[in-house]
Amino acid sequence: MSNPHTNYFQLFALPERFNIDIQSLEVNYRKIQSASHPDRFVSASTAEKLHSMQLATTANEGYNTLKNPATRAKYLLEQRGINAISDTNTAMPADFLVQQMEWREHLEEAKVAKDLPTLESLVIQLQAEAKSIQTELADLLDTKKNDIAATEATRKLIFIDKVCADARQAIEQLE
Repeated sequence: MSNPHTNYFQLFALPERFNIDIQSLEVNYRKIQSASHPDRFVSASTAEKLHSMQLATTANEGYNTLKNPATRAKYLLEQRGINAISDTNTAMPADFLVQQMEWREHLEEAKVAKDLPTLESLVIQLQAEAKSIQTELADLLDTKKNDIAATEATRKLIFIDKVCADARQAIEQLE
């Protein structure tokens, strides 16, 4: 598990916000990976080797967390003391629940029918929906600082990512 004292935004010298410069994230990640590479610590002490290994691990976790919009939003909310996916935080608007059931039904029907075009169209629809929620999250988290609405939007985005990943997996199995 990650070091609870490491702030991933600080680690990569990024402002603590949803809208980040992904290129800066990648550049700073590569710098840390290079600086903590085991080859640089061949003659180092055990403590230095351990520290560089921990830094590399933390950098991997941080990079994977921040590069994905859903996990970045969830992490940002955690930094603000909110667990977006806790058991007590599961309320979703009825229209979204209906929408998710429809997506799941389309996904299952398309998998059974081995219907590649429907699966591909579902992925495109989900990606468009995810993009729209990401735009909303940037506004809610960075501008309005509305953590309650951002928490709901984050849960929606996490769900959409999951359905999209399942649809992509179904596509891979058919190709």
